[in-house]
Amino acid sequence: MPRDIYRGQLLLGWMAVLLVLHQADLESGLADEKVSISTAQKEKHDVRFHTVTSPYQAGETQIRVLLPRERKPEEKLRVLYVLPVEAGNGQRWGDPVAEIVKHDLHNQHHLICVFPTFSTLPWYADHPSDPTIRQESYFTNVVVPVVEQTYPADATPDGRLLAGFSKSGYGAYSLLLRHPELFSKAAAWDAPLMVAQPNQYGMGPIFGTQENFEKYRVTSLLKNRAPLLQKTPRLILAGYGGFQEQHIAAHALMDELKIKHLYRDGPKREHSWNSGWLPEAVGLLLESP
Repeated sequence: MPRDIYRGQLLLGWMAVLLVLHQADLESGLADEKVSISTAQKEKHDVRFHTVTSPYQAGETQIRVLLPRERKPEEKLRVLYVLPVEAGNGQRWGDPVAEIVKHDLHNQHHLICVFPTFSTLPWYADHPSDPTIRQESYFTNVVVPVVEQTYPADATPDGRLLAGFSKSGYGAYSLLLRHPELFSKAAAWDAPLMVAQPNQYGMGPIFGTQENFEKYRVTSLLKNRAPLLQKTPRLILAGYGGFQEQHIAAHALMDELKIKHLYRDGPKREHSWNSGWLPEAVGLLLESP
């Protein structure tokens, strides 16, 4: 066998071994031994995606990652978690990946953008009795660690940003309010932030009971966390489509609690990822205090 061909095959063999070792390290570093993460595959827009199996979700889920074109060696980048509003890869309410790419937000703001999926309608809560509906635990124990162990992510609270709309806007707020030491800022656009019972918008099967919902109820969390949120704006109300009254009420509650936040009352837009609100919301997330 010619020497250069032999060397090439040897190099490929070592690369395969390194990939296997990396996956073993990644999986051993996660919170649960039963979590399995695939190596990254490529799809359009240069998006990398991983297939995930874990006891937190029923069946396979995916984590998509979009990196900025230019990155300095050893540089750690902020991560924008773009939270879905539908189960799986549903696009009834638009395509967040396409919207980020359309406005070049990952390059403009020098961000890693992450798009996780969930096996059931995502309200970012753990069900009180069904272990395959643990959305909050899946996000904090699997998604965030996978991203930070695999990509050049800033693994500090300042490096973790949350954005969503509708139910995922609610989730962005509840995740930050329940984990203020883990995430730095959250932006919600057109979200039902003032709901008091899990009896609409597909909430019931996810929260399970009123008692469990109370742990994630945004209005209660705002009251409990108010002392932590009175110095710099960590919460953003980025406008509305159909939930203007809910945003006005949430804005008033945060003012009453002296919670620093950024507020935009409009313009009214279509209830969709692709209606033009996301660029402003990302800009507000990155605005210095």
